[in-house]
Amino acid sequence: MTKFQKSLLLVFLILLVDQAVKIWIKTHMSLYQEYRVFDWFRIYFIENNGMAFGMEFTGEYGKLFLSLFRILAVIGIGWYLYKICQKEVVHTGFVVCVSMVMAGAIGNIIDSAFYGLLFSESAHGVVSTFMGPEGGYASFLHGRVVDMLYFPVIDGYYPDWFPFVGGNRFIFFRPVFNIADASISLGIIAILLFQKKFFPEAKKAEA
Repeated sequence: MTKFQKSLLLVFLILLVDQAVKIWIKTHMSLYQEYRVFDWFRIYFIENNGMAFGMEFTGEYGKLFLSLFRILAVIGIGWYLYKICQKEVVHTGFVVCVSMVMAGAIGNIIDSAFYGLLFSESAHGVVSTFMGPEGGYASFLHGRVVDMLYFPVIDGYYPDWFPFVGGNRFIFFRPVFNIADASISLGIIAILLFQKKFFPEAKKAEA
């Protein structure tokens, strides 16, 4: 198996887990339903129209632009991944990280492109159905991304003396995300942390 084939296998495995979890959440939980695994880890079903970790890119055309941008980005990442896999000197860890970023991007594209066509609307107290008689809830590229991983590790209140937000509730980590988001973030963070190991030639050139 070539290095590129191995990278595609990793992309496929991440996608398989990501989509399996999302489809289960979509067809078994109603919107805003929550399961507490621990106090600091919860399965909390929300959907978003925008970018990673629930950030929004509002407007119909904004959503379309974001979906098209993701597709172009995946094409670019796929081409780059193929090129670096042809090089013997490239670090395996770097290939893994780029594969993780690509898998995460594809995972969220699938939601945006197809979930609106395949699933009925999720709502509070209403569980979505797959390919139900009522049809989908949105057109192609206008679906919503499924998020479910919530880690409120610290849940408390700012001290009353704290400027501007004293007495207000404080939650860390507040964003709700999915496996695709985590794959992208971990891939990028690992590249930043281990760039000297991944690119020793660049380090030598600087010296």
